[in-house]
Amino acid sequence: MMRARVIVASNRAAAGVYEDTSGPRLVAGLRELGCEVDPGPVVVPDGEPVAEALRAAVAEGFDVVLTSGGTGVTPTDRTPEATRPLLDFEIPGIAEAVRAYSRDKVPSAALSRGLAGVAGRTLIVNLPGSTGGAKDGLAVLKPLLAHTVEQIHGGDHRLEQ
Repeated sequence: MMRARVIVASNRAAAGVYEDTSGPRLVAGLRELGCEVDPGPVVVPDGEPVAEALRAAVAEGFDVVLTSGGTGVTPTDRTPEATRPLLDFEIPGIAEAVRAYSRDKVPSAALSRGLAGVAGRTLIVNLPGSTGGAKDGLAVLKPLLAHTVEQIHGGDHRLEQ
């Protein structure tokens, strides 16, 4: 079973101003995709706390880490900057697919700067900080997640039909 963690980047949710809704949606969706997600979403302020949470998840050996939030263009949106230095390599097609999937419904999805890549043996994917972004990200990951994690762990390519 794949082990996954959800990290929510939100200054206001971390401060208790409101309750995050994207994190629980991602946890439920990852469980539906066959992942063990424990604990529930980790909610941290934008910026360096995101990098700290990502480093901890990689060190703990999670197979998958999804982040929610901090991918836009506001001055506090720093999730891609927190993620990039940790990656051994990027998988731009995943981030592009998430933006493309959402763009026709929500034109501002084109503004997302989210990344996807591998740190050690952990797949990290940055998703927008909304329940719609979570839903769309999970839809894109559904046919890719198990195969991607298999590949990261040294699995052979499956023959595609």
